[in-house]
Amino acid sequence: MTSPLPAIAAHNLTLSLGSGDSAVQVLRGIDLTVPYGQTLALLGPSGSGKSSLMAVLSGLERASGGTLQVAGEDFSAMSEDALALARRGRIGVVLQAFHLLPTMTALENVMTPLELAGMPDAKSRAEAELAAVGLGERLGHYPAQLSGGEQQRVAIARALAPKPALVFADEPTGNLDAATGASVMDLLFARRAETGATLIVITHDAALAGRCERIVTLADGRIASDAAA
Repeated sequence: MTSPLPAIAAHNLTLSLGSGDSAVQVLRGIDLTVPYGQTLALLGPSGSGKSSLMAVLSGLERASGGTLQVAGEDFSAMSEDALALARRGRIGVVLQAFHLLPTMTALENVMTPLELAGMPDAKSRAEAELAAVGLGERLGHYPAQLSGGEQQRVAIARALAPKPALVFADEPTGNLDAATGASVMDLLFARRAETGATLIVITHDAALAGRCERIVTLADGRIASDAAA
């Protein structure tokens, strides 16, 4: 995707949880610009603020202060309802715990966001995306009938099926063994290359971060370093 504007433009982003004397400063003045099509890792240990930054950048959490433009939308000026609408079709999220709906089949889990976004041919698009992640024969299986790696493949298909401009993956291999995790990440990077989406991987794993073009390291809610991998 080409655009004169970046995929993400954040200036002096802050996030505070709680109020008064008990308030905790989670993000402390984040400045970050991400061009379309880049693969970027947010690297840091637990408590560094990387998952909180992902939540703000993806519109899952509202920043306490600063400005944020995401995929051409002013996230810093939106209500929570408006953010939910702005995310739809523009942003895909892959989480460590998969977060598949247990009462829905793999196909239904992928179809649901397409239907919510009002996209045509939801069923055929979901089928094609599941085939692309190697699950064309598992469409009717429920999450409990799938391995961890297969569940994460469904989650990847669900995130990519609407063809979003941005994909966030938060500790995507955290619940998988090393071999399965490596296979899932191979798939995620391959699918991203095919779609051209901007990919932001949130991880504490330096080796995984090194697969991205750029590594932004967080510490104590601030950017400690920002460099090419």
